[in-house]
Amino acid sequence: MDHASHPDPVLARLREGFDRIALVLRADLWSAAGMAGLNPTQAQVLTLLASRPAGLRPKEIAAHLAVSAASMADTLAALERKTLLRRTPDPTDARAVIARLTDEGRDLGRRLAVSASHVAAALSGLTAAEQAGLLRAQIKVIRSLQQAGAIPVQRLCVSCRHFRPNAHPGEAAPHHCAFVNAAIGDRDLRLDCGEHEEADPAVQAATWTVFTEG
Repeated sequence: MDHASHPDPVLARLREGFDRIALVLRADLWSAAGMAGLNPTQAQVLTLLASRPAGLRPKEIAAHLAVSAASMADTLAALERKTLLRRTPDPTDARAVIARLTDEGRDLGRRLAVSASHVAAALSGLTAAEQAGLLRAQIKVIRSLQQAGAIPVQRLCVSCRHFRPNAHPGEAAPHHCAFVNAAIGDRDLRLDCGEHEEADPAVQAATWTVFTEG
């Protein structure tokens, strides 16, 4: 069979499902942003920087949100006029700037990050096991996209030097986080951890093997 002209129907259905969920996520973002007097990109910048207290360079924000540098410059300028953000010189590079949220911007970013949405309501209807399984599957997809260069590097547990997969086999919380010295389960895995420290490639590969093969 020609797989190029006859794609796996399950993969096609998964893609269709992601497309439909993305439509709802986009609509929810437009709604939450509009109620806050923002456009969607401005809202995304606030939620991103709310989890990055040290701030990010504009080019890093642009890469994370997959927008052009010029568009990001306009977005940051608008947020600065709204006193939600400030840009200051980067202490490590005099030619660069760091964008950080003001207290008002941080509060708004955190509220936007947890704002009620149709997708959140749907996910809350899943069992704990289904939620954990979905999160684990998401991590696999995100890591694959990351390795393909389709998305920026994420601060995943599975790429962190503190993560010990399946360190407690047979337990409800089989993994271990050395940073907090605590057992964690699949439900506790993070896609964007503030304490993330990237492990070297060889360690990441070994960690991934243990995580996926157990």
